[in-house]
Amino acid sequence: MEIVGDSLDDVLIELYERLLKEGSTNRGTRGGTLECLGVTLRIRQPRSRLSRSEDRGKPFSAIGELLWYLSGSDQLDFIKPYISRYQDDAVDGVLQGAYGPRLLRKNGSINQIENVADLLTRRPGSRRAVIQLFDAEDIAVEKKEIPCTTTMQLHLREDRLHMSATMRSNDAYWGLPHDIFCFTMLQEMYACRLGVRLGTFIHHVGSMHIYDEYIEAAKRYTDEGHQRPNEMPEMPSGNPFELTPALLDAERRIRDGESFTAEDAVDDSYWADIVRLLQVHWARRRREDLSGLRSTFVNPVYLPFVNELPPTIKSDASP
Repeated sequence: MEIVGDSLDDVLIELYERLLKEGSTNRGTRGGTLECLGVTLRIRQPRSRLSRSEDRGKPFSAIGELLWYLSGSDQLDFIKPYISRYQDDAVDGVLQGAYGPRLLRKNGSINQIENVADLLTRRPGSRRAVIQLFDAEDIAVEKKEIPCTTTMQLHLREDRLHMSATMRSNDAYWGLPHDIFCFTMLQEMYACRLGVRLGTFIHHVGSMHIYDEYIEAAKRYTDEGHQRPNEMPEMPSGNPFELTPALLDAERRIRDGESFTAEDAVDDSYWADIVRLLQVHWARRRREDLSGLRSTFVNPVYLPFVNELPPTIKSDASP
C-alpha cells in the first residue's frame, strides 16, 4: 500500500480509511489491532506536519519528544510530562528503546547526527547517510521496550534533501502523528544545516496498525473530511542543531516554573514560537491563564491549538 499526499492530514485520512476497510485482525503486544503490512506514506510538503484536526494536532507533546531525542536522554522523567503513557514501558525510570542515546551516543560514543551531516557535506550524493536506531541485540536480549524505528536515511538530490524513515511497527492513531512531526523536523533541521531545500518525506512501515480501542476515534476523524494543509513556517537558515542547548535550557527553565519571554531564550522568531509552545504546554499542566501567551505568538499557524485548549487540563496520557 502506498499513500501520497501534501500533508499529514492528507495521508492520515486515507490511511485510516484503508486500515478500517482492508486491515486484518492481529493481536500484538499491547492488544488487538487492525493491521496492514508493507505501507509507504509520502508527504510532499513535510512542513505540513501538524494536523488541523483538534484530536490529531499534537504540537506540544511532539515538541517535547523531539527535544527528548536531541537531549540524548533515556530518562522517563524528561518525557513523562509530555507523554505519560511512556511510564508503562520504563524500567527503573529508564526507556530502554529511547532514541536519544542511539542518535547521539550509539555504541557508547558514535554521534550519528553529526556523522550523517559531515558525510553529506563531503559527499552530497552519498547513499550511506543512514541513522540506525534498531539493533540486533534488541531482540536477542529480552527488553520491555525497543525502538519501532529501524533507520532514517537522508538523500540529497538536486539541491533538495529527502528523508526516508523505516519502521518495523507503527501505531497509526497515537504514534504516527508524533513520528511524522519529529522526523520531518529533523529532516528540515538537516536541510538548513546543509543549506539546501526541503524535499519529500517517505515513511515505510512493516506493520501499520490501529488498536481496537481507537477504531471509533479513527472513524470520527475520517468523518471530519479532508483538511486544508496546516504548514509550519520555514526554518531560518543556519545550523539549527547549534540551538539545541538553548532550547533544552529553555525547556528546563519552563519546567522549573521560571517566567521569561521566549526571545530571552532564543533570538529568532521561529524558535521563539517553539519555546512558546512549550510554555503553553506547562501552563496547561499548571492550569494557568493562556491569554497572555497566546498574544505573543509570531506565526498564527499555532493559534488554533492554543484556542482549542480547555480551561483545565484533560490528561497528559495521550500524545
